[in-house]
Amino acid sequence: MAKHIFVTGGVVSSLGKGITTGALGLLLKRMGLTVKLQKLDPYINVDPGTMNPYEHGEVYVTEDGAETDLDLGHYERFTGDPVSRDSNFTTGRIYSTVIQRERRGDFLGKTVQVVPHITDEIKNCIKKLAQPGVDVVITEIGGTVGDIESLPFLEAIRQMRHDVHSRNCMYVHLSFVPFLKAAGEAKTKPTQQSVGELRRIGIQPDVLIIRTERHISQEAKKKLSLFCNVDEEAVIEEKDVDFSIYEVPLHLIRQGLDRFIAERLSLPVGRPRISDWIDVVETIKHLNQSVKIAVAGKYIAHQDAYKSIYEALTHAGIHHKTKVELVKIESEELETPENMKKLEGVHGILVPGGFGNRGIEGKINAAQYAREKKIPYLGLCLGMQIAVIEFGRHCCGLTEATSGEFNPQSKQCVIDLLPGQREVKDKGATMRLGAFPCVLKEGSKAQAAYGQGQVMERHRHRYEFNNQFREVYEHRGLIFSGLSPDGKLVEIIELADHPWFVAVQFHPEFKSQPIQPHPLFRDFIGAALKLTQKGSNSASRRMKRIERPKTHPEQMPE
Repeated sequence: MAKHIFVTGGVVSSLGKGITTGALGLLLKRMGLTVKLQKLDPYINVDPGTMNPYEHGEVYVTEDGAETDLDLGHYERFTGDPVSRDSNFTTGRIYSTVIQRERRGDFLGKTVQVVPHITDEIKNCIKKLAQPGVDVVITEIGGTVGDIESLPFLEAIRQMRHDVHSRNCMYVHLSFVPFLKAAGEAKTKPTQQSVGELRRIGIQPDVLIIRTERHISQEAKKKLSLFCNVDEEAVIEEKDVDFSIYEVPLHLIRQGLDRFIAERLSLPVGRPRISDWIDVVETIKHLNQSVKIAVAGKYIAHQDAYKSIYEALTHAGIHHKTKVELVKIESEELETPENMKKLEGVHGILVPGGFGNRGIEGKINAAQYAREKKIPYLGLCLGMQIAVIEFGRHCCGLTEATSGEFNPQSKQCVIDLLPGQREVKDKGATMRLGAFPCVLKEGSKAQAAYGQGQVMERHRHRYEFNNQFREVYEHRGLIFSGLSPDGKLVEIIELADHPWFVAVQFHPEFKSQPIQPHPLFRDFIGAALKLTQKGSNSASRRMKRIERPKTHPEQMPE
């Protein structure tokens, strides 16, 4: 029978439960166990696919085409194992299932209630991952203990201890201990109250992970142990990391959390094998060069809107032992000539995905700047579409080139709706979603990056390149270096007369990991690094030209 670990959060939101859950998954996997991770979100949306990035942050897409919470990205980056649609359930999805069953008459006329019908469905969702061969299922409960919407989920995981027996179930509570400067000490009372709320529900945490900005004293740990009824060795400090979130698993191991979990769940395993992970963290601590990468996006103000992109750039930087300095620019700002100066001095330009026409002209200007100035460019999803529009306007004579998303009446929609999308009414889960094959052109930069002829990449879009214009684009020098197996869908474009200009219709950032960066991000940063070296060499040559000839001591005037 699979063991279950439930991760809850208290005091405040945004504590990093997703990172902690991913770190736990890494530890257990490196102990030789088969681990599955999932997140249960209390909001009523069926999934985050229709939510504004300013509201929710990034939508993470799985291989099987589910639009999920961004924390699932942390799960994959830490463990290296793909998640699925069974890794994320929301209140909306759970209630929809129960209501559909009620409409079919599955409950035989009984009154449908939160307990037991909603809680039973929540438990069914948890048990979907407890398949034969799975050793541990880690389930993160979104939100904060005390939220009204979280109560059915907490009740369900309370019942799970009785369903699978207490020896196969444990609870990890992540809480915050603030440091008050006026008092000069850390305050444990908020965490005590958070745990008290859990205990009133009927859940006694086995492990208490304390998020803190400063180290907490041993006395504070003893107080938390006493008042929260948790073993002292199970009070784990998770202080803000100095360099990277990838340090978190190492801090947990140093405090013996892996041993405690193994003993608590009777897991016959050894210590985690993480030498390669240690190498990654040490590399991050000693990066000896840097590149500036401009990210011209529509949702720059929200730090999590492009979470996977930022992490993928970091992974590529680790590979090259290079610090990636992000220059985040709201694409709307690039619609005025004076603001184009913000791109001066960058070594690479990345244009991410998005929806709607706000800031589009700024993105087009960024793509034009990269093309004309020979600066490495990586376009993702919408970033590919605007590169096509820009090339059409300035290189193909298609002065009104646009997308059907922005101007459906235009006669030069070089980007248009996918076949089958024109009659779609519902917005949720109706796009081209999930992993699809892409055949790479021999001798292209894309093929050189991947090192193979066909790849699988994840998509999330409604619009594609309009094949009516393919001939004119090819005639003007645009290379279609990645196509669907039937040749009908353009997946990758690039320029031959450019150091590195590649744009893709999919989202490669979802498949990047700190130990294995995505090939396109890796080569993008590699090209940017060459630009810095070229600039450095040019500056060195200029210095040599103006350097005064040295005078021999014997020739110096008295």
